[in-house]
Amino acid sequence: MAADEAWDVIVVGAGNAALCAALSAAEQGSRVLVLEKATIEDRGGNSTFTAGGFRFCHDGVEDLRQDILDDMTEGEYDSIGNLPPLSEETFMEVLMRVTEHNADEDLANILIGQSRETMRWMRSHKIRFIPMFGRQSFKIEGKHHFYGGVNIEAVGGGWGLVDMLVQACERMGITIRYETGLRELIQDRKGAVIGVRAFGPDGYEDIMGKAVVLACGGFESNPEMRVRYFGPGWELCRVRGTQHNTGDGINAALGIGARPHGGWSSCHAVQWDISAPPYGDRVVLDNFQKHSYPIGVVVNMDGKRFLDEGADYRNHTYAKYGKEVMKQPGRAAVQIFDAKTHDNVRDEYRIREVTKASSDTLEGLAEQLDIDVEGLKKTIAEFNAACQPNAFESEYNPSILDGVCTKGLEVPKSNWALPIDTPPYHGYVVTCGITFTFGGLKIDTDARVLDLTDKPIPGLYAAGELVGGLFYQNYPGGTGLLNGSVFGRLAGKNAGQLSKAS
Repeated sequence: MAADEAWDVIVVGAGNAALCAALSAAEQGSRVLVLEKATIEDRGGNSTFTAGGFRFCHDGVEDLRQDILDDMTEGEYDSIGNLPPLSEETFMEVLMRVTEHNADEDLANILIGQSRETMRWMRSHKIRFIPMFGRQSFKIEGKHHFYGGVNIEAVGGGWGLVDMLVQACERMGITIRYETGLRELIQDRKGAVIGVRAFGPDGYEDIMGKAVVLACGGFESNPEMRVRYFGPGWELCRVRGTQHNTGDGINAALGIGARPHGGWSSCHAVQWDISAPPYGDRVVLDNFQKHSYPIGVVVNMDGKRFLDEGADYRNHTYAKYGKEVMKQPGRAAVQIFDAKTHDNVRDEYRIREVTKASSDTLEGLAEQLDIDVEGLKKTIAEFNAACQPNAFESEYNPSILDGVCTKGLEVPKSNWALPIDTPPYHGYVVTCGITFTFGGLKIDTDARVLDLTDKPIPGLYAAGELVGGLFYQNYPGGTGLLNGSVFGRLAGKNAGQLSKAS
């Protein structure tokens, strides 16, 4: 393409949201350019580092076999004991409850209402899916019983998702340029966005386009912005994913008068192995996470519990509990399990790169992990005394909210409360791992970025993590990738249609 020839649609980013936007724009007949700040080896943004799980509406496994899980084997199908349906009403109730009823209703209605059709659309582009056997189910009498609303993942996890989306883009003739990062948005005299200034291997370049879609992630990898919006100490948290999500798209849009929106003081942050590197590891991927805490207890280094491990399904609590770990001494905590439940921990606890200890005594465990010995002994004694008698014998089932709770503790455990009394005891040391930020740009129901007067900025669209308004304080697991796909598809479609009309 000649240097002075404009593209129809420029998509900034190359993760799930961006690639869905590129595909959708190309379906409108647009010539699409994708700009990826990372190298080809590091492509994919945060999407690469996820488990590839999607929360979306469906009527159960028989329904899913029709179009989403249409290549699932008979053996896989026969191994499923229960894969619950997810209605629009339930999805909305969960989203509103975990975000403390702050989620933008208009965006939530699009997210949920278009969830099933978006998954069907992705499948039409040869994105393959499978039940999350390893992470979202417990085996009961040899059958997988799924729980928590996010039960379907892309084949190959996040890496597989990105690879399949890139292949789909190649089939659609979409151009992807790597090592080319956004620096500024270019506007005409009337304020319409008509291109981007980017920095690549050959230096600065002005790339012109009829529409621009921003889908290059939040600011979780920018320590200055983390401290500015989350407070002191947040420069020291670990980043679960890519080092490239430094708020470039957000800052470029704010620089031309876009309206900030959403949960700027909160983020998706989880319990993350304390030995994990500063940024995501492309081999270990998300296996540094430690998400079996609902079937154990979590203590700080003083030996004190500080959160309700069984408040809800882990899918409804894990994204906010990393923030609670950040508040503890040394920004560290230990998840403790005894022999009754340890066999049920997720596969991520069995990787080689894990910080753990085991002992036949609580004193021995505490000494190995530098937990205050007397503090831990006191906490566990009080916890055990607060558990219901014979709780383990009453058909213990971690795939349902069983109501088996503690009594009389300042920090309760609301479900799955079993005494920690059967050696050996196992401890896993965690810190905070930030996944993505909740504050971002305000968009309308056409995915157009709004300015400070709530008017659309002509030619500018946004999708994915850099959009604010859906998540506050917390989010339901599996909603992040769905959000990127739904609004990426919407932004790409509308950007493509605008480009062809101009």
